[in-house]
Amino acid sequence: MTTTHLLFVCLGNICRSPSAENIMNHLIQQRQLGDRMVCDSAGTASYHVGSAPDRRMAQAARAQGIELVGRARQFEAIDLDRFDYVLAMDRQNYRDILALDSRGQHRDKVRLMCDFCRRHPDQEVPDPYYGGPEGFAYVIDLLQDACEGLIDHVLDHPVATPQ
Repeated sequence: MTTTHLLFVCLGNICRSPSAENIMNHLIQQRQLGDRMVCDSAGTASYHVGSAPDRRMAQAARAQGIELVGRARQFEAIDLDRFDYVLAMDRQNYRDILALDSRGQHRDKVRLMCDFCRRHPDQEVPDPYYGGPEGFAYVIDLLQDACEGLIDHVLDHPVATPQ
């Protein structure tokens, strides 16, 4: 059985992508799929490298029974080789990730997170950083929806085992 490696990417890696990583880890643990999927997160910018998740985001996640853990890191081109899925929170993150894929060989593994939503019509995960508590709560709900769809997609489309 192959392990699928998932990388969640936003701008600073303190709100959206660490939330997606921790929500996904929560779902993986609930479904006992730890041997099937591994998660990480990163930011396209270096603003917050080494920082813990935003306290407001952590509070919104905690209200849903999810603890946000981890430290911000910056996305690197080598991540395109290391991960099976690179999940961008918005179109700008998507473009920034693909800009590091100079030969275009990883384009198929870069996806928008909202492509996996089932209940929400959103096409991008909004950045709640400059908003109020309702924005953080909404992002947690949106990411839970997208992560549930993603986990089922990964199970239905296992990555090919390298030869």
